[in-house]
Amino acid sequence: MNLNDLTLHQKIAQMFITGFTEKNFKRNKFFTSLLKEGLGGVIFFSHNIEGENQFKSLIKDIGNYSYIPLFYSIDQEGGRVERTEKIHGKKKYLSAKNAYEMGLSFLQHQTKEIALELKSYGINMNFAPVLDVNTNKDNPIIGDRAFSSNCEDVVNALKTVLKEYEKYGIITVGKHFPGHGAASADSHKTLPVIDLTKEELKLNHIRPFEEAVKTGIPAIMAAHVLYPALDERGMPASVSKKIINDLLIKEIGFNGVIITDDMEMNGIKGFSRLEACIRAVNAGVNMFIFRDTTKNIYDLIIDIEKSVNKGLIDESKINCSIEKILNLKCRYGIIQKSM
Repeated sequence: MNLNDLTLHQKIAQMFITGFTEKNFKRNKFFTSLLKEGLGGVIFFSHNIEGENQFKSLIKDIGNYSYIPLFYSIDQEGGRVERTEKIHGKKKYLSAKNAYEMGLSFLQHQTKEIALELKSYGINMNFAPVLDVNTNKDNPIIGDRAFSSNCEDVVNALKTVLKEYEKYGIITVGKHFPGHGAASADSHKTLPVIDLTKEELKLNHIRPFEEAVKTGIPAIMAAHVLYPALDERGMPASVSKKIINDLLIKEIGFNGVIITDDMEMNGIKGFSRLEACIRAVNAGVNMFIFRDTTKNIYDLIIDIEKSVNKGLIDESKINCSIEKILNLKCRYGIIQKSM
């Protein structure tokens, strides 16, 4: 499969990772329709996972519906953010902070255990590791999800974690670029503002992402956070050309897949869904996460297609994203790319 095999509609569908709230995904006609039309990936939450056999069957059944093999994704960080608690009857893994404090050998072992468990279910993408440096002790959303409040510790930990996930074929998505650790607000609820200088951001928060890129991380998640020193126009990172294209792609040199945080979060609600997606694509974003597949999301893909036809998005931006997505799927054996 390659770029020329896909229609514009299928290309845009490839740029979406969506979920579903129904117990039976087949009852969500918008989700099943998108699977048949080229959806790029599915994201699973705790409400989708009842047991080990059920989860394996669910992934297999979804695969049978999909036109193009999917990213099967999950947030499995350990600690507070762990989606398989119904399988284990509890939270099984330590948080990033607690695991790192147990030592690199423990962190390596836990990462291997998470990777092998996810692989056994059929998951191929994990929205981890958190690369934020938790410099604000009152941070309401990061906290022990970060390896440390010290940049060097985060860099030290991420190299071990990335190597281990890569060894077992799990696509890692480092988050939340360019760093959520200094925030005093939760981007699920509002748009946080991190008012640090560019020098402070580069020294303490951006550096782990630079190191992750050097280490070969395949994907990075963009934050719904405002950084006045990086974009004086007041654009959140997830829709900012200065932060995505100029900083992450050109300055840092990242050529992998760039994914937004969940587009249903309040941190991005200053824009309509369509405006946010147009701005994000033009900024250099390649994929969007939407936690539920509603009629609005199904229609959004059609509206983005219309926006391309109207010239609001250059189709070359879409093609660039598809090349990156298909290359990543090929690299991890999800698809075979034709010559």
